[in-house]
Amino acid sequence: MLADNQTEVLIITGMSGAGKTVAVQSFEDLGYYCVDNLPPTLLPTFLELIKDSTHNIKKIALVIDLRGREFFDALYDGLDALSEADWVQDHMIFLDAKDETLVTRYKETRRAHPLSAEGLPLQGIEQERHILNNLRGRAQQIIDTSNMKPKELREKLQKVYGSEQARTFSVNFVSFGFKYGIPIDADLVFDVRFLPNPFYIEDLRPKTGLDEEVSSYVLKWSETHKFNEKMIDLFEFLIPQYEKEGKQQLIIAIGCTGGQHRSVTLVEHYANLLKEQWNTHRTHRDVDKRKGR
Repeated sequence: MLADNQTEVLIITGMSGAGKTVAVQSFEDLGYYCVDNLPPTLLPTFLELIKDSTHNIKKIALVIDLRGREFFDALYDGLDALSEADWVQDHMIFLDAKDETLVTRYKETRRAHPLSAEGLPLQGIEQERHILNNLRGRAQQIIDTSNMKPKELREKLQKVYGSEQARTFSVNFVSFGFKYGIPIDADLVFDVRFLPNPFYIEDLRPKTGLDEEVSSYVLKWSETHKFNEKMIDLFEFLIPQYEKEGKQQLIIAIGCTGGQHRSVTLVEHYANLLKEQWNTHRTHRDVDKRKGR
C-alpha cells in the first residue's frame, strides 16, 4: 500500500524485444509519469528532481535497458539508493522471452539487436541475457512474453497495476467544421452536413450547439431522430470492439460546415447518452472560431 508521503517508482527493464515499449505505453495509459530509455547514471538526479518538484507526481514508470549499456553498471548503485529512500516505493518489472521468440521478433521488424548491430541477432541476445542475469534476480515481477500478443501484455499489466476503479478506456467525441479541416487524430469521422442548419435561422446563427435553442432545433427533425438511432446502434456495436482490441482511447469526430451548431449538438447528445456505459469526453474544436476567439 502506497503511503500518502510516498511516490511509486516502477523500473521496467528486461530483454530487448520482450515488450518494454508496450509496457511503458500501458503505464502511461494508467496515469503514470513515464520516461523511456533513462540512462542509469541519471536515475539519482531524476529522483531528486521529482522529490523537489511542486507537481506532486505520485506514480512513475522508468524504462532502463541496454540502449544505455555504457552506463549500465551505474544502475545497481541507483537501485540501491532507490531502495534506501523512505519517500519512494520501488518495484522492478523484468520482461523476458525465449531466445527463438526474440529472434523471430527481430526478423519481423528487420531491426538489428543493440548488442549485435552487424552480427546475428542470437549473438546479441545471448550477450544481453548474460549481462542482465543479475538484474533479473532483483525484479519483483518477471513476465515471460513469449506467447503473449501486445494486447495480452497490456491487459496483464492493467490487471496487476491498474486500480479496479480505473476506467482506462475512454471515448472522446470531437465536433469540428469541415471548412477548417478534419481532425488528424480522429479514428472515426461522420459528416452531419445533411441535417437542417441553424445557421440559416437569424436568431440561432450567433448561438452554438451548447445553447438549448440550437440543440432543440437540430434534434427535433425526423431525419435527426433516424440518424441518431442508427448512430447509437453503431456505437454500441463498434466501441466494445475497439475496447476489446486493447485500444485505450477512441476519438469519434462529428463534422458540420462550421463546427458551431449541428456537430456540437450531436457530440453533446452522444456523450450524454453513452456516459453510463463508457468514460466519455467531449471536445468542441471549432465552436468559437467564427466569433474570432
